[in-house]
Amino acid sequence: MSRMNDDRQPLFDERPTTGVRVRPRPDAARDGHTGRRIAWVLAFVFGLLLVNAIVGDHGYLAAVRARHERDAMQAAVAALRLENQHLQQEGRRLQTDPSAIADAAQRELGFVKPGETLVVIRDVKPAPPAPAAH
Repeated sequence: MSRMNDDRQPLFDERPTTGVRVRPRPDAARDGHTGRRIAWVLAFVFGLLLVNAIVGDHGYLAAVRARHERDAMQAAVAALRLENQHLQQEGRRLQTDPSAIADAAQRELGFVKPGETLVVIRDVKPAPPAPAAH
């Protein structure tokens, strides 16, 4: 007695299994090649995804470059903050200390106090050697 599903077709194959060999269908042989093709396609797609994860726009190498740029920028920001601190201190000193203003005027503008002598030292290029007479 065979069981039937709702479409009135047998639920399982009721062929006898006593020593009868069933020849595989021709489309079954193609299934092995199809499976192999699918495996190759999946391997290829996985390879592309792996390469993209390493060298893509948002991949590992881009993350390493971004990390190096961030570290360099953090160092530059720290240096600028330190320079800003020194300039603020200098500004406060110039606002409160008259001798600081005089020192800055001498240093930056070349002012000379009464009784001082200004000496300017310039680098002089050496004269080119005279051509040797033969």
